[in-house]
Amino acid sequence: MPIEVRKPGLSTTVQDTGRNGFYDVGIPPSGALDLYSLTTANRLVGNPPGSAALEVVYLGPELRFTEDAVVAVAGAELPPRVDGEARPLWESFPVAAGEVLDFGFVKAGARAYVAVAGGIDVPLVLGSRSTYGLGALGGLEGRPLVAGDELRIGAGTGTAGRSLPPELRPALGREVEVRVVMGLYDHVLAPEGREAFLGTTWTLTPVADRVGFRYRGAELGTVARTPPFGAGQDPSNIVDAPYPIGSIQVPGGVEPIILHRDAVSGGGYMMIATVISGDLDVVAQSAPNTRTRFVEVDLDGALAARGDYRARGRRVADLLT
Repeated sequence: MPIEVRKPGLSTTVQDTGRNGFYDVGIPPSGALDLYSLTTANRLVGNPPGSAALEVVYLGPELRFTEDAVVAVAGAELPPRVDGEARPLWESFPVAAGEVLDFGFVKAGARAYVAVAGGIDVPLVLGSRSTYGLGALGGLEGRPLVAGDELRIGAGTGTAGRSLPPELRPALGREVEVRVVMGLYDHVLAPEGREAFLGTTWTLTPVADRVGFRYRGAELGTVARTPPFGAGQDPSNIVDAPYPIGSIQVPGGVEPIILHRDAVSGGGYMMIATVISGDLDVVAQSAPNTRTRFVEVDLDGALAARGDYRARGRRVADLLT
């Protein structure tokens, strides 16, 4: 029996760990913006870590369950409630047939992940159940949930009361550091522009979604140059090039944009830096007005950080398997 969507929340989509292997033809990976929270929520209810769950942004949905289920909510501090009674975050809990799961106001972070034992059962599209809204691909009809939708749940049973220790729960703050590797086009920045990028405390604007996160705080000067043939006259224009997930472009030399998991695969703006993979979750949990410092690391530092991120994931797997 399905879950009935009474209220969809601000933007609630079905996401898993993404569809890899199609970025070269313009289809981004999509998937959860905060992969750690999604995979942990799945482990708490006994699912494989890449199972489909709900990504909830700022304002939670109201869901009526038509059969008994085990649920976990991880990520942002978006307090879950069952028939009005509070339930814990980062811990699996039961929801009985006929009960309604809803949420209080978000206290910290931006995105919560709702996993249900058995996983959200929507069709696989190019190997993933993730929603890519711009392409109307995957998820439930390729779009965010709306009132009246029904979500089917796959076969599976979970155990209530499984909890993640506090030391493995990410800190969620309004001041964050995001580590970046400089390049590929940071040479287009004037020395003072590069210094401003790394020395400014940037503020996340309300323009922050699955495609990109836009920041304000300083203007980044560029070197004097003749624009490449066919690239356009904007000082940040380049001949079109591929965009890595996490790359930072600065149209016009103002308001850096971090491209996230639904971003286009290429274009004509310089990428001055790329967020390391483990810190994309930090970006995902940034709400508007979050104060952000970009911290430069080299490739060795980025690889070490990726190793630490994966080690933390293995600790979660060992505890919850």
